Amino acid sequence: MAENETLECITEHERILQEIESTDTACVGPTLRSVYDDQPNAHKRFMEKLDARIRNHDREIEKMCNFHHQGFVDAITELLKVRADAEKLMVTAQTEEVIRCRIQQRNMATTVEKLQLCIPGSIAGLGPLGLFCCVPCRVSHYRFCQIMAENLPRLREEIKEISMSDLKDFLESIRKHSDRVGETAMRQAQQHRTFNSAVAKQASMGHYTKPVYSLNGQAHTHPHNGLMIDDTGEEEEGDEEDLVDFSPVYRCLHIYTVLGDRETFENYYRKQRKKQARLVLQPQANMHETVEGYRRYFNQIVGFFVVEDHILHATRGLVTRAFTDELWNMALSKIIAVLRTLSIFELDNYSPIPQDFPKKLPMSQSVPQIYTQVKEFIYASLKFSESLHRSSTEIDDMLRKSTNLLLTRTLSGCLQNLIKKPHIGLTELVQIIINTTHLEQACRYLEEFITNITNVSPETVHTTRLYGLSTFKDARHAAEGEIYTKLNQKIDEFIQLADYEWGMAESDGRASGYLMDLINFLRSTFQVFTHLPGKVAQTACMSACKHLSTSLMQMLLDTELKQISMGAIQQFNLDVIQCELFASSEPVPGFQGDTLQLAFIDLRQLLDLFMVWDWSTYLADYGQPTSKYLRVNPATALALLEKMKDTSKKNNIFSQFRKNDRDKQKLIETVVKQLRSLVNGMSS
Repeated sequence: MAENETLECITEHERILQEIESTDTACVGPTLRSVYDDQPNAHKRFMEKLDARIRNHDREIEKMCNFHHQGFVDAITELLKVRADAEKLMVTAQTEEVIRCRIQQRNMATTVEKLQLCIPGSIAGLGPLGLFCCVPCRVSHYRFCQIMAENLPRLREEIKEISMSDLKDFLESIRKHSDRVGETAMRQAQQHRTFNSAVAKQASMGHYTKPVYSLNGQAHTHPHNGLMIDDTGEEEEGDEEDLVDFSPVYRCLHIYTVLGDRETFENYYRKQRKKQARLVLQPQANMHETVEGYRRYFNQIVGFFVVEDHILHATRGLVTRAFTDELWNMALSKIIAVLRTLSIFELDNYSPIPQDFPKKLPMSQSVPQIYTQVKEFIYASLKFSESLHRSSTEIDDMLRKSTNLLLTRTLSGCLQNLIKKPHIGLTELVQIIINTTHLEQACRYLEEFITNITNVSPETVHTTRLYGLSTFKDARHAAEGEIYTKLNQKIDEFIQLADYEWGMAESDGRASGYLMDLINFLRSTFQVFTHLPGKVAQTACMSACKHLSTSLMQMLLDTELKQISMGAIQQFNLDVIQCELFASSEPVPGFQGDTLQLAFIDLRQLLDLFMVWDWSTYLADYGQPTSKYLRVNPATALALLEKMKDTSKKNNIFSQFRKNDRDKQKLIETVVKQLRSLVNGMSS
């Protein structure tokens, strides 16, 4: 029995060894595990069997090596013999490579020599006429010369396009850096001025040193290709940066000159710089708010003219003195207009001028300042006209025309810009209206002033009248319109704060907080309006009430709002009551009867209809001029009723009906059908 088991074990070990030899190493695990799962001494016998198998394979490997040993030795001997021949082949290959390189060098030298002969022809080809006949006869027979003759026109255009592209990049660069160039130039001008003062002091003491002009404050002249500045920004002090590289201008100018198209280049450059001058002279909208805004504006202008001055002196005729003078005159007039526009009203506090208590003038301090400046302008115009040796009548006419231009152009533009500024609120607009009223009234004093200084009677037939007073009327009307707009915008801001709970079961009995805040704002605002002309204040108040009523109605009928409960209707009704109480409190004097309350009549009749549930009266009297609900449109009533009907199973108007009260449910359906019938009849 034991022998049988031993034989079986040996047979099993043979099978396992065969599997290990023929199976991938990744699958050996299960095979080896079977060795340990057998009899207790099976592992030891398997190891003995494995050692025997290993010794057997080693003997076979040794036999195989002994058999092929002599062949291996013979192969090594052959390789040693080939080694010498391989070294000879490598030397031969290197020699051939050297010969090939020498031939290439010789060909290149010959090519260079021939191309030297072609240079005059190439230059002639790029010249004004592009004649290839200038090419020496010694090289004209070469094919590459013919190819050059064919391609030169295209190459000329490509060269012009590339150089023009570089020029455009240059123009964009100086546009971006004009403020830094101007800042550097102004700083150095201040340093130069300080230096001159020191020199003058030294000269008075017998010591004088001639200064050396430099764009970067150091002792050298213009760099060949650019303006250098001392970098005083966030980088390390003392570092120099080539802020403006003029080489694209010089290169483009040279290329266009060689190609005989200099005039085209000059016209393009001057046209582009004139456009950039207009952009530089245009101030930013908020420039007047900070000193830094003015500083940047002036730096840009100075930087622009520093660049043009450099171009003027570094090129021959690209720009002329007449061209730069033209730009400067344009800049001067624009700068003066900008400063006038941004500073006549900037110091105004928009408050009445105080006097000895309790007196105060309704106008603000800008009114006497404007009046004084206009008088100074008239007087300066008089001084100018006296040098023209004109008659008194002509001078009087000239002064009146100049004053009209001052009022209708400069001052009118200032007022229109001022009214549209974002920081001008309702209080400021009210003061502007008051100011323009007093300025309009002051125009007759300006006419008397002109008459007094020219001694020309205003009854003279050809005397020009001061029609410029229309400027103040136009400004006043614009301010009034802006008041209505800003007032409605403030109302919209409060309306956006509304947060109704449209599904509430019942109202809490108090008006909404946002609406009370809105009414308090309107009360305080209309108190300021007491200084306005009565009609303006009344129009503003009526406009505000109508806008509020319309906004509330739109909120109620908003298509995004799908469901409204009776509790929400009651809450909305409390808010409308507060609006009506505000209208009846006469926030602005001058309204007749209940004129102001009528702004909310549409809302009032619609809410009454739903609060009382008076559909029988509405349907019976519809279309009659004496109808109690004359202002309720059937489409409006239907839209609101549909919002309430959608929630008939929730806490809304229908929850007050008892479930067994089928008659009222039928009444609701009947009302909806009749309203739809009225709406369809209106549409047809």
